[in-house]
Amino acid sequence: MKNLNKTRFLVDISYSNLITIEREDLKKYKWYMETNPVDPRYLNPTDIIDSHHKSVLDYAKGVTVGITDFVEMAVKLYLAVRDDIRYDPYSPFYLPEHYRASYVLKQGRSFCVPKASLLCALGRACGIPSRVGLATVRNHLATKQLIDFLGTDLFVSHGFVEFYLGGRWVKATPAFNRELCRKHNVSPLEFNGREDSLFQPYNLENQKFMEYVAFEGIFPDIPVKQIVAGWKKAYGENRVNSWIKKFEEDGEHSLSSFEDEDVLNE
Repeated sequence: MKNLNKTRFLVDISYSNLITIEREDLKKYKWYMETNPVDPRYLNPTDIIDSHHKSVLDYAKGVTVGITDFVEMAVKLYLAVRDDIRYDPYSPFYLPEHYRASYVLKQGRSFCVPKASLLCALGRACGIPSRVGLATVRNHLATKQLIDFLGTDLFVSHGFVEFYLGGRWVKATPAFNRELCRKHNVSPLEFNGREDSLFQPYNLENQKFMEYVAFEGIFPDIPVKQIVAGWKKAYGENRVNSWIKKFEEDGEHSLSSFEDEDVLNE
């Protein structure tokens, strides 16, 4: 007699997104969603957080194949975005498409907010309620070139993700890839799905690395206009407009090679 417990079903876990789970996990899934009610916006795709895009769905499926535990899924997705998408603070930033998850996945590099957008989309694609957070941080270990480029060590609208796991929102910060962390002499930021994962305050030499200055808010979608306006206020409208002009003249290529720049130690 056929073992029905091993029959695989397609379960609609985020409206338009489908994954396969084992039948014995179906009750666990229903219990999870019934006992953890959240705003449906944190599961739905948007034009920017396009969790319904085929490339996003395929990538999520490839990363989480064989996994049905939501915490383990979130950890796998976090590590994939952290290390597969290289951190690039000189990438385009002024249009909604620059933050679109499928675009970021295709480019393979971007800065913290687009990486957060991708991780958020992947979470939603796997049925994990996910949202984006923004904060202002002070970067004590950047590069001289980046500090000169911004005119300050203050990074406005740094992006992170919150997953709803185990009945609570848990923060995850996938910005810096492993290779970049080694260059800056800081341990890669880990995430276990149960505790908040924010930037380390110190590097391996006990020097200040990241300092959270202000919390800007939590969002179901990427507030692109707010981010660009905040940058113009913090870095100067002329400076930011010059970056936009450069992108429009030269195409959407990185304005500099961050990986080749020298670490600026305080």
